Amino acid sequence: MLTITPNLRSVVDHDGAVILDIPNNAMTTLNSTGAYVWERLERGMTLTAIVAELASETGTDEAVVAKDVDAFMEELKSKQLLAAF
Repeated sequence: MLTITPNLRSVVDHDGAVILDIPNNAMTTLNSTGAYVWERLERGMTLTAIVAELASETGTDEAVVAKDVDAFMEELKSKQLLAAF
């Protein structure tokens, strides 16, 4: 299970998102698709539900979406914005 690292602040809108990592004094920007995923992670949605919703909304095959979301999760983990529990 992935959870958002504590002490982060984010601003999400239709153009993307900005995530402020307060302890590390770092800022990450996301495009609109990244913001879509991030917002749903903040709501506590599972990756499976996020992938299904995004695939449905975009008309893209779930396997393709899952691969892209997995890569995005790895990027967020590498920036210490997500933690695996």
